[in-house]
Amino acid sequence: MVDLKTLKQLIKLMVDNDLTELDIQAEGGPVKLRRNSQGAGGPGVQLVPAVQAAAPVAPGVAPAAVTEAPADEDDGAETIDSPMVGTFYTASSPDTKAFANVGDHVGPDTVVCIVEAMKVFNEIKAETTGTITKVLIENGQAVEFGQPLYTIKPD
Repeated sequence: MVDLKTLKQLIKLMVDNDLTELDIQAEGGPVKLRRNSQGAGGPGVQLVPAVQAAAPVAPGVAPAAVTEAPADEDDGAETIDSPMVGTFYTASSPDTKAFANVGDHVGPDTVVCIVEAMKVFNEIKAETTGTITKVLIENGQAVEFGQPLYTIKPD
């Protein structure tokens, strides 16, 4: 568990940046804070037990439906993972085509999606060479740090 001074700094960070949830890995183990700006409990910040770490980032957004395929079906498959917490987008705008689709061949510098974090749109690159075999996240869905976004069959 983190000390009180660190918790106060994290709470100030949440309030200053209008964050509703903060999930970090601290020396004493994982720490998750959830800010409640309205509702029955009133304003405040709640320290959430680490076992609830799979909760969605934003209220009203369902957790990702990531399903594992049988091992023989995805032999040698790798994943392209989210480098941050944010919102996953397959294209730069709703009326443009997706950066990457199933069957597309990608290289290390190929942009495969965008993850929006704190109003900043971050291009996510494949960082490997291969063919996209699955898109694991729906457009507009919240993603966690390290969450698989695509499966890819390496060349």
